[in-house]
Amino acid sequence: MTNREILITNKKQVEPRHKSNHKSYEYYKYEIVKPTKHSQCSVSIYEIPPQKAGYPYHYHLKNEEIFYIISGSGILETPDGNKTVSAGDVIVCPPSEKGAHKIINSSEIEKLVYLDCDTVNYPDIAYYPHSNKVGIVLAGETNSFFNKIDEVDYYQGE
Repeated sequence: MTNREILITNKKQVEPRHKSNHKSYEYYKYEIVKPTKHSQCSVSIYEIPPQKAGYPYHYHLKNEEIFYIISGSGILETPDGNKTVSAGDVIVCPPSEKGAHKIINSSEIEKLVYLDCDTVNYPDIAYYPHSNKVGIVLAGETNSFFNKIDEVDYYQGE
């Protein structure tokens, strides 16, 4: 049981966090419900600039991700190939390899805006098939990345 109450807010009341650490990835994130050990879900609104993606192609082993496209259009990369997405589309990515995804703003001029609602089950593992990385996710933040090529024997170092 938590002390949380009903939350009513507006995007205009939330200060966005801007992230642009790589030439292909950039976003403005309006965090409505932050992922914590007391949350059962996280809720954010993302604005993705033209020709950018928010995150690399990945999937989770524990957490489900749901996206609602508010405005704009883009490409959803999936294990079954690329799919076009646009305003009004709902995307449900289950926690498994079949739920691997990457949302790319395909527009040259218009931003892509979507609502992101995720379950919150920690610890979680995020796998990045294109780069062969594994991320360990604790309480909403990816704390560590490992290259799967550096896999070691179970008893190494014991």
